[in-house]
Amino acid sequence: MYRLRADLAIVNTVDFFAPIVDDPFEFGQIAAANSLSDVYAMGGRPLTVMNIVGFPSTTLSVDVLTEILRGGAERAAAAGAVLVGGHTVEDKELKYGMAVTGQVHPKRVVKNGGARAGDVLVLTKALGTGIVATGIKRGATDEHEEQVATASMVALNDIAGAALSRYKARACTDVTGFGLAGHGAEMAAASKDVRLVLEAEVLPLLPGTARLAEAGFLTGGGGKNREFLGRKLSIAKGIESTTAEVLVDPQTSGGLLVSLPARRAPGYVEALHRHGLRPAIVGRVVSRPPRSPVLVAAE
Repeated sequence: MYRLRADLAIVNTVDFFAPIVDDPFEFGQIAAANSLSDVYAMGGRPLTVMNIVGFPSTTLSVDVLTEILRGGAERAAAAGAVLVGGHTVEDKELKYGMAVTGQVHPKRVVKNGGARAGDVLVLTKALGTGIVATGIKRGATDEHEEQVATASMVALNDIAGAALSRYKARACTDVTGFGLAGHGAEMAAASKDVRLVLEAEVLPLLPGTARLAEAGFLTGGGGKNREFLGRKLSIAKGIESTTAEVLVDPQTSGGLLVSLPARRAPGYVEALHRHGLRPAIVGRVVSRPPRSPVLVAAE
């Protein structure tokens, strides 16, 4: 974030990755929604976007690239942002994403630190995109599971982000590659002297996630996330192994994890419900004893 004047700051962010679905138009939509998400997580509004492309022109038709860029442009337009250019390079592996510039009032910026003991945690999208995507690649999902997961990844976090300031959100992060546990641990560490308690039984899951996790359709990134977290994460003994896998599952274009004052959280959830979203209250923020984990998954 860069403050231009007392009432205006700009937000710059960039993200890109390899295809997570087969359809090039949908891949473009998902990558764009993912790139836009960081602006929304800060309470900002996207203004301009630029495409970033790595393309294997010797193995894929230019029609594939056209559809990817068309999908990205559709999501940019849906966000009210202007596509102003981009850059393409030859690459052995297809990659696509966006550099995004947005704006926010400096006094309304929501950072990933700031959660306080007594706050309530709200998650605005269901979990499991990494596990379901792995199932899709291996032909283990049905049409409904694929459609719901794709729709979730394509969906913008614009409504959830716009409501942060109105309901006095204290901290927010979008849930992406580090999974819910990784990004939650970052929020707890940045907030200082608190830990996040996630209630495993109420975590919202995409259709098929539990079944696929139990069958072993997991990502390599999930294992790396678990290793990175180490003692920062404590999982209650009674929690099922599939739920533990979901906690570290890398998310693509995931939802927002928001820490709000307890009296504000129900209003935030209801506001999102009115727009057809399905947020869930998934935990709480508590004081952290010295040398204890910053994130706890409880029954």
